[in-house]
Amino acid sequence: MSSVSHSAVPSLSVRRRALARLSCLTLLPALLAGPALAQVAGAAWPSRAVTWVNPFAAGSAVDVVARTIAQKVATNTGFAMNIDNRTGASGNIGTGFAARAQADGHTLLLGSPGTMAINPYLFAKLPYDALKDFAPVSHLVSFPQVVVTSPKQPFKSVPELIAAAKAQPDRLAHASSGPGTTSHLVFELIKADAGLTMTHVGYRGGAPAMQAVMAGEVQTGVEGLPSLVGQIKSGVIVPLAVTSLRRSPQLPDVPAMSEFIPGFDATAWIVLMAPAGTPPAVVARIHAEVKKAMDDPVVRQQLESQGATLVAAGPAETGTFHQREMTKFKRAVEISGAKAE
Repeated sequence: MSSVSHSAVPSLSVRRRALARLSCLTLLPALLAGPALAQVAGAAWPSRAVTWVNPFAAGSAVDVVARTIAQKVATNTGFAMNIDNRTGASGNIGTGFAARAQADGHTLLLGSPGTMAINPYLFAKLPYDALKDFAPVSHLVSFPQVVVTSPKQPFKSVPELIAAAKAQPDRLAHASSGPGTTSHLVFELIKADAGLTMTHVGYRGGAPAMQAVMAGEVQTGVEGLPSLVGQIKSGVIVPLAVTSLRRSPQLPDVPAMSEFIPGFDATAWIVLMAPAGTPPAVVARIHAEVKKAMDDPVVRQQLESQGATLVAAGPAETGTFHQREMTKFKRAVEISGAKAE
């Protein structure tokens, strides 16, 4: 029987040291990849101040909602969330700027029906593509529009308004904040679905449009709920219906238009978008932080007090919603015949 010399066999301690070195070499690539993997997973967002581009002026409903949510996200993450009111050209300037921003989650767009669902069909040419240039992050909130009239008018309900309009084709008028605006196109959808023939009168903004309704210059109109709370409470304007699918918690006694036109749902809304190409994990992280902020009871109360209906939907649901809204408002633009000047 042959024997093996003990001197030819490595000692137990030597073998242990060799295995330890081998383990370290094996783990080294994974350890080096750790920071990169963390960044891909969105753990590094935000790594600096984030710009939320609002294509419209400060003080609007979009602006108030954005600042409320962004402030809470800033508190939770420890990084500044700056609102950039980059206005002009019906929101096209700010939206185009956001579309060209670096796709790393540090520039976001606050999209609304005008820029993300109406302008693509209203303008012959835009500096952005509403679908291809953006990655959906979250459908933040919706704002029911309100069909209103003056206490001076004889009709006090939607059925009475419909009856009056059908009895006097083209004699009744509806006000809006201007041709091609959400308030104009929502009423165009109402007219089309109810079979009404009425005259549209566009004003330079929602305030003068509502003043015309209150003065009796026009018989009815549509405006966003946040702009009407005070006037409704004071009784100088009468709400006939909200245009959301369901009644608004802010006006529980006011019927939804869907109670008269089955399935009707046409609201204003705010969606948060990132430039196309933003890593999905970063998009998911942003949505998680936004939802966390919106779940805060104080933030929720502040948003609801502005007339907002909270949604906080995720990226996939937001993308589906956005495409559906584009189809809806394309129809509205075609019905209205509106064109950008």
